[in-house]
Order: sequence, then C-alpha cells, then structure tokens
Amino acid sequence: MAEAEQPGTYRPNPTLKRVERRFENLLFNSRWLMAPFYFGLVISLAALLFKFCMELWHFILHVPDAKESDIILGVLALIDISLTGNLILIVVFSGYENFVSKIDPEGHPDWPDWMTKVDFGGLKQKLLASIVAISAIQVLKAFMNLDTAFDPSKLAWLVGVHLVFVVSSFMLAISDRWGSGHHGSE
Repeated sequence: MAEAEQPGTYRPNPTLKRVERRFENLLFNSRWLMAPFYFGLVISLAALLFKFCMELWHFILHVPDAKESDIILGVLALIDISLTGNLILIVVFSGYENFVSKIDPEGHPDWPDWMTKVDFGGLKQKLLASIVAISAIQVLKAFMNLDTAFDPSKLAWLVGVHLVFVVSSFMLAISDRWGSGHHGSE
C-alpha cells in the first residue's frame, strides 16, 4: 500500500510535446516577419536621400544671394535630414541584429564595430539621442527664424517637446543604469 501512495515519475505526453515544439518553432521563426519592415526602412532611406539631394541642390542654388542666417538654416536642414538617415540606419541594423538574425561582419573590413554590438538598451539610447538632436535642430531653426516669423506659441511647443525628449532620454539612461547595476549584483 505504501508503494501506491508514492507519486509516479512525470512523463510528458509525446504528442503534446511535439505540438509544443512546433508552436515554439513557429513563434521563433515569426521573427522573420520583421525583415520586410527593415527593408521598407531601407527604401525610406533611399527616399530620404532623394529629398537630401533636392535640398542640397536648392541650397547650392540660393547660396550666392543668401544671408548668413539663411545659409545656417540651409545647413541645419541638411544636418536634420542626415540625422534622420542615421536614425533609420540605427533602427535597421540594430533591429535586424537584435530581433531577426545575427549579421556576420566577416569579410567586411570597413564594417563599423557598433553595428553588431548595440543591444536593445543601447538601441533605445541611440534612438532617443538622435531624436533629441533632431528636435534640437528644429528648435535652433525656429530660433534662427525669429526675425522673419516669430510665433511664440510654436516656439514654446518646440521647446516643450524638446525638453520632454531630453527628460525622457535622461530618465531612460538612469533606469538602464539602475537596471544594469541591479542585475550585475545578482
């Protein structure tokens, strides 16, 4: 009677185990559904390049007659587009590397080191840093236009949104630091 009271060893149902394994494979392979998103971002990068070339051409044509502030604004517009392109590249490479598949930099001597070393936390920080830089350029452009078109409400909104991005970046950096410090002690 004592033997009947002891629990038997657990043996998983082989059919359920196969179903579970197939489901896990389906979930794991679903990461490839993100690849078209990254390809779409590459296409948007090409569209941004087209816009950059148009802005550059417009800028070059107007430089001889432009005031110094107009030249600075033109350069800031080009920098803004360039930073947006950098942001797209960061998302494409880091997102693909973190969520879809590892990128093999073998055979690419000019491959930047960061492309295979940015984790999700680093990706968030780079994204927010790029957004802060882009928003700072928008505020600077508005400030440079104060003499031609001063709209205090618009300027206040630009500064407010920029400060929200700065504070968000700061809070994210602090939370990531606290999180990594907490996990390091365990």
